[in-house]
Amino acid sequence: MATVAEPIKRPRIKQTQCFIGGKWQDAVSGKRFATIDPATEELLAEVAEGDAADIDLAAKAARKAFESGPWSRMDARDRGRVLYRLADLIEEELNDLAALESLDNGKPVRDARAADLPLVIDCLRYYAGYADKIHGSTIPVRGNYFTYTRKEPVGVVGQIIPWNFPMLMTAWKWGPALAAGCTVVMKPAEQTPLTCLRMAALAQEAGVPDGVINVVPGFGPTAGGAIVKHPGIDKVAFTGEHLTAQIIMREAAQSLKRLTFELGGKSPNVILADSDIEKAVQGTNFGLFFNQGQCCCAGSRVFVEERVHDEVVDRLTSLASSRRLGDPLSPDTEQGPQVDQAQFNKIMSYIQKGKTEGAKCLTGGDRNGDRGYFIKPTIFADVNDNMSIAKDEIFGPVMSILKFKDWEDLIQRANNTFYGLAAAVWTRDISKAHDFARRVRAGTIWVNCYDVFDAAAPFGGFKMSGQGRELGEDGLRPYTETKTVTIALG
Repeated sequence: MATVAEPIKRPRIKQTQCFIGGKWQDAVSGKRFATIDPATEELLAEVAEGDAADIDLAAKAARKAFESGPWSRMDARDRGRVLYRLADLIEEELNDLAALESLDNGKPVRDARAADLPLVIDCLRYYAGYADKIHGSTIPVRGNYFTYTRKEPVGVVGQIIPWNFPMLMTAWKWGPALAAGCTVVMKPAEQTPLTCLRMAALAQEAGVPDGVINVVPGFGPTAGGAIVKHPGIDKVAFTGEHLTAQIIMREAAQSLKRLTFELGGKSPNVILADSDIEKAVQGTNFGLFFNQGQCCCAGSRVFVEERVHDEVVDRLTSLASSRRLGDPLSPDTEQGPQVDQAQFNKIMSYIQKGKTEGAKCLTGGDRNGDRGYFIKPTIFADVNDNMSIAKDEIFGPVMSILKFKDWEDLIQRANNTFYGLAAAVWTRDISKAHDFARRVRAGTIWVNCYDVFDAAAPFGGFKMSGQGRELGEDGLRPYTETKTVTIALG
């Protein structure tokens, strides 16, 4: 991963209102909420607090844009050109956007520059290229008929995104929806609304027609709940926690909205004795501690073969204890703060559970400093499968190391979770690599690597880790409806 060579200037916060129908406006209620710098616990800005009234305005603007505006009916190549232009504008403002993401979320700016922003740009360009490749097929049927299918946009889509990768999640949602010709009502996470609002301004500059993209900041039970219940919204895409997804499913039942979910995980990361230990250790360290451990696919259950267990534990502990924590805007910082006080408290409670339940804390386990939501990188050894830290998604810089000896037992233990988002194995044995990929129930399997993403590769989970897929052709399908047309010939 590349690093930032020069200090990053503190960005200026420009957009704090709702963006509805191409206009910036206060919430109907006039309410505002605070977004906080997680590194200092200081106020960054007061942001419009949208609720059901604002979602109604946004849904009506999106419906008008879908049914009466040019977006869904324009030449698909023209939609692609607008998306390319949006990607170009983001690239032109890469440094400022990375700094804004870092300021609002707490992630190191070098990570935002080297990972988040390039993936945002690539995703938008990928779907820009896909816009004119969405097509149906001709079907031979019995009788004297000509039958074909059309792929049409699903309509107005509600999109609810999380706080861990705000810009990237925006791109993952906007890219396929806009390429398909849909219009959007988006609610960014209340912890991190600033970059999504900035992207809305850039989308307007890129030529996205008014009403096609609408952004309403606010809270889940009010703004998010209103998206799910609104009769004018045809589909909901949600990235977040499985309990919230269950609420969405119940509340969407009345209107039978199309639903896609990308949810949490407790991903097994397996290191075999025959692997390249140095690469496995480096990849495992990255697979857990990247983004302060706030990744749905983080490799938080590290299974290490008995023969190399002690060596791997020593190396992982050394790497974790040497991570540089500090100001996210500093180019030298490797780990920033957790996103907010609630997340900080949750992680610390799990660290305490790990200690209480008998796991051995090898490094970390405490707060770092006395200001900001910083937690020292934490590694537990002597972890068993029934401990809370081995079962629950912590979503923080807490690694659990579990020892294994038998391959069949390992496969069973890897699958012993109601999650199924990702998994990884480090080995030189190609047979075991393929066996692991076949038998472990997860949406993504990495072999001798971790956290490798590409806009063309579908991402999503089995079991309680979600339904549907993001990215690639699979990520486009939920934003289209298939229409069958049959014509009598004579």
